[in-house]
Amino acid sequence: MSLVSPVVFAGLGDILGIGLIGIGILLTIGAAAQMTLARTTVIPRRNPSSLVTSGLFSWSRNPIYLSDALILIGAILWLDAVLALPLVAGFVWVIQTRFIRDEEARLTLAFGPEFDLWAARTRRWFGRR
Repeated sequence: MSLVSPVVFAGLGDILGIGLIGIGILLTIGAAAQMTLARTTVIPRRNPSSLVTSGLFSWSRNPIYLSDALILIGAILWLDAVLALPLVAGFVWVIQTRFIRDEEARLTLAFGPEFDLWAARTRRWFGRR
């Protein structure tokens, strides 16, 4: 038993946590590979040279940020750090306000209606409309 956080998830947390971390790592590798094949940057705040809308990007406009969130949730479950759960909401807020909005503005400037069409059919974090 931890002196800082109560044991909540135990063995189930280990299984789910490791699974989410694995999925997150695979998502990052897959999204980075797609962006590399499309010859565009994976580095935030750099200007994109192409708009990737297929594969993983047809399910999420931000699969790398989604994978970061999955890895964070996985680590919280695996480490049974229930008191760290509010960090997930803080992470999502920071990513949306400090990175995603700027990136979407860059994509709008670079690709205009093509970005708007993609954004209309693909959710920011996960899912199709």
